[in-house]
Formats: sequence, structure tokens, C-alpha cells
Amino acid sequence: MNEMSEQESGPRREAFAAGVHKETGIDDAMIRELVHTFYARIRGDFLLGPIFESRISDWGPHLERMCAFWSSVTLMSGRYHGRPMPAHAPLPIDASHFDQWLRLFVDTARAVCPPAAADLFIGKALMIATSLELGIATHRGLLLSKGQRLPPANAGSP
Repeated sequence: MNEMSEQESGPRREAFAAGVHKETGIDDAMIRELVHTFYARIRGDFLLGPIFESRISDWGPHLERMCAFWSSVTLMSGRYHGRPMPAHAPLPIDASHFDQWLRLFVDTARAVCPPAAADLFIGKALMIATSLELGIATHRGLLLSKGQRLPPANAGSP
């Protein structure tokens, strides 16, 4: 990025975030409410809770990272600088985990956000889940065809 682009990116991001806020009401406070409520539900979930609890010992930094992630995804804030695929690729998950994650996310977004905001969050979550599911399959040496879903990590193992 050249120097002029660096100088222009801040105002462009602010203008984008202002437009999203005007259309949906999304701001950092809403993102925080969504993230914290969602992960509280995740932690209590029969399927997803044990996976998260076995890998996250300090929830404060994780929740802040997830707030930065969703801020970057929805408001183009540029706050998130992580690499989600390496963190998710080795997890012992399959299509049922993605489906449950999406169910909880949709329910949470609809409960804590106004409709326009929930729709935006849900649309992004669907794209993210699809991308992660395909990426994990590729990491496992699988090439999923259209309509195929991620099998359990030990599927086909003796």
C-alpha cells in the first residue's frame, strides 16, 4: 500500500462503518453484546462447549479477539489480524459442529440484534462457516463436492 492509500484508508473505513451503522445499527457495543452472549451459549452447549473448553483457558482475550474479528468483518475496522484456519484445522469437528455453531449464532443474533443487523451478521457467519468447513476438509486431504459436508475427523480410520 502506498503512503497516500495508508492515509486514505482510515477515513474510508470510518465512512464504511458509518454507513453500516446507519443501515443496521451495528457498532462496537452491539458486536460486544453479540459475541459475549454467543460464547456464553457456546460454553453451555452439549456439542460445542467441550471443544471450546478444552482449548480456551482464558476467555477474556478470546472474547476480545472475537470482538475484533467481527468488527473487522462487519465494520471493516481492520482490528483483527489473526489467521483463523490454522486455529481451526486440527479441531475434531465435522458438519454437525458447523450446523450447531450456526444454529446458536443465528438464534443469538436474532435475540440480541435488530433485524437488519442480525441479517448482516448471519450472512457473514454463513460465509465464514462454509469457508472454514471447506478449509478444514482440504487440510484433511479431502476435496468436497458441491453438497458434500465435512465428515468426522476419524471417518475412514481403522
